[in-house]
Amino acid sequence: MSKPLTDQEKRKQISVRGLAGVENVADLKTNFNRHLHFTLVKDRNVATKRDYYFALAHTVRDHLVGRWIRTQQHYYEKDPKRVYYLSLEFYIGRTLQNTMVNLALENACDEAIYQLGLDMEELQDMEEDAGLGNGGLGRLAACFLDSMATLGLAAYGYGIRYEFGIFNQKIVNGWQAEEADDWLRYGNPWEKARPEYMRPVHFYGRVEHHPDGVKWVDTQVVLALPYDTPVPGYRNNIVNTMRLWSAKAPCEFHLKDFNVGGYIQAVLDKNLAENISRVLYPNDNFFEGKELRLKQEYFVVAATLQDIIRRFKASNSLFHVTHRSVAIQLNDTHPAMAIPELMRILMDDEKLSWDTAWDIIVRTCAYTNHTVLPEALERWPVDLFQNLLPRHLEIIYEINRRHLERISALYPGDHDRLRRMSLIEEDGQKKINMAHLCIVGSHAVNGVAQIHSNIIKDTVFKDFYDVDPQKFQNKTNGITPRRWLVMCNPGLAEVIAERIGEEYIRDLSQLKNLLKFVDDDAFIRDISKVKQESKMKFAMHLEEQYKVTINPHSMFDVHVKRIHEYKRQLLNCLHIITLYNRKSIIIQAAPGYHTAKMIIKLITAIGEVVNNDSVVGDRLKVIFLENYRVTLAEKVIPAADLSEQISTAGTEASGTGNMKFMLNGALTIGTMDGANVEMAEEAGEENFFIFGMRVKDVEALDKKGYDAMEYYNRIPELKQVMDQISGGFFSPGEPDQFKDIVKMLMHHDRFKVFADYEDYIKCQEKVSALYKNTKEWTKMVIHNIAGCGKFSSDRTIAQYAREIWDMEPSLEKIAAPDDPR
Repeated sequence: MSKPLTDQEKRKQISVRGLAGVENVADLKTNFNRHLHFTLVKDRNVATKRDYYFALAHTVRDHLVGRWIRTQQHYYEKDPKRVYYLSLEFYIGRTLQNTMVNLALENACDEAIYQLGLDMEELQDMEEDAGLGNGGLGRLAACFLDSMATLGLAAYGYGIRYEFGIFNQKIVNGWQAEEADDWLRYGNPWEKARPEYMRPVHFYGRVEHHPDGVKWVDTQVVLALPYDTPVPGYRNNIVNTMRLWSAKAPCEFHLKDFNVGGYIQAVLDKNLAENISRVLYPNDNFFEGKELRLKQEYFVVAATLQDIIRRFKASNSLFHVTHRSVAIQLNDTHPAMAIPELMRILMDDEKLSWDTAWDIIVRTCAYTNHTVLPEALERWPVDLFQNLLPRHLEIIYEINRRHLERISALYPGDHDRLRRMSLIEEDGQKKINMAHLCIVGSHAVNGVAQIHSNIIKDTVFKDFYDVDPQKFQNKTNGITPRRWLVMCNPGLAEVIAERIGEEYIRDLSQLKNLLKFVDDDAFIRDISKVKQESKMKFAMHLEEQYKVTINPHSMFDVHVKRIHEYKRQLLNCLHIITLYNRKSIIIQAAPGYHTAKMIIKLITAIGEVVNNDSVVGDRLKVIFLENYRVTLAEKVIPAADLSEQISTAGTEASGTGNMKFMLNGALTIGTMDGANVEMAEEAGEENFFIFGMRVKDVEALDKKGYDAMEYYNRIPELKQVMDQISGGFFSPGEPDQFKDIVKMLMHHDRFKVFADYEDYIKCQEKVSALYKNTKEWTKMVIHNIAGCGKFSSDRTIAQYAREIWDMEPSLEKIAAPDDPR
């Protein structure tokens, strides 16, 4: 295998990733050595790679800080409307390389590090991923922050600084094992603690009603300590802020009678308060009503709203104009407590009337829905609220009373509608429906792909749409092309820039100009060459990290998803076994719950059989990539030939991994679900491998009744595959190991894997046939890349800004710190 170019070698040939030339090299080297000295490393001979990484990170951070300060001064002077993006997850990944790209420092840093005799990629590998998210929702939030800064919006991301992020996944004997992600153990050079903005957050206690107002008393207090991380826009000198809160116990101990045992216990009890920001909850498509999770959700909104109001009061005295200065976007229902908490502040602290406070909230808040799966929707037990947040429960009851009063006036006597639309669910244990709270308390509600937005209007939230159709919008998700093309695939970024220039990085719609090169043999060769280099590089990574040898000329068929039944990794498994039985490379990844762990075990068991079959050889390999995260995504996505987007139609809200693969030159095999529908529209359905039921077909099958046995008995290859799984072919030492999966597929499969099996296998045959014709395959790839313009998060954020936040994006640069004002 010939060795592909490293990213550093590629950067010597290109301009896209670092337009600032090498004039800064000497200064960078000087600053690097200064920072190395500050880390107490006096002798470079004893410095570790981590020492060098921190020196480089601080050197690059120096270029951020001046712009960061200048940006905040700019906002202070201009006092623009500010948008606050509240999310329990920000899946950032690594920061160093992204910062160098956005500040146009890469070429200069590469050259400086090279002259110092160091390897840039080795230093970058020292950085820990900031894994403060589970998957798509958290990574979307990170892409949005990048786009908000690039579009010159005065934006702030607010979340939690989890001490432990998404767990490290290990595969042991085919089973998933979890290890804590201690991502802060070496420190984080990108954050700045801001103790001067520490805020108290209250829990428990009781409510007293007095003639002069309501008081929430006898509460337990936890302090919220903010840590700020700079978020640079793309070469516009704007640096916004992501502020993450860390929980701290108050310092004072109230010990009436001092004794050693009581003192020790009081110190130990501090941990209970600080547990709030200890760990990220790992399930994002399954709701668990745990008290700690509700504490996290209230903690972040309570601290954030105090911060927002502090900033608002610095330049305003009239609360009734809040919506002209402030927009609050709720990323799913996790920050829904912002609505009752803001009501509490405005009424109890600021002494506004209910009507005035409610008008401010509805005009200010907006809600993004991310799922239609019923088990993922948040429904908190009333008993838990009564204990933890008694004042907020009172406020939610009053919001609900007024809401139902309005519905009752619109639909007299329709008690079933009142039950369906109530914020309080009364079936069994009383629960608060947080999605209903968000809809009632927001002026805008959006889905994240057109098909998803239609579904929530037509089914999930139809009652609310009937009453307030003007609230409901669509904002199809997007990805930042800076990280997901320029940074992770420099070769492809340069090939594109050579044909259409570099402005597409700010305006991805310009990719459509590539269509004029779709029959250009030189361009086809260049695209194909870049893909092959990425595959060779990834094959080397697999060999080094997984001790697996794969043929880089094989098709890399990649299924990257959190493991969940609706994402249908099992359908892919059935296809792999079918291929194996016919005597074609499959790569998989994700974390999860019991069924997910069984699916992982099945995938690894299939791999054990397939990968060790001498007859199959290197024609088919099954590899489960453990511990999938942003940094691994940046390696695998540029190498993929085929992207698996095979969820049951009507279950995937949008997907963003699909967009990343498309932008990086992979073709898609998928159902008409989520953003796949719009991707096929943009690239042309003839350039997509579409299969399976549409939403209307799924609905019809639900009405008729889905019978898995009918497919099992009718399709011989499917029957053979299922018999192999149930008969122990892939688990000879424990023949009934996969009985739960078999039982689920045969008798309890909500997501109808068998119904799409036949069409999926036929569609995969079309994929294999086209892959043998490199030229035609690559022409289809070009159509897909050219159709990616819509799927930039810049476009998404521009729509949020204009249509929800009433803000105007701008591509203007502000003055750099060393420029005169």
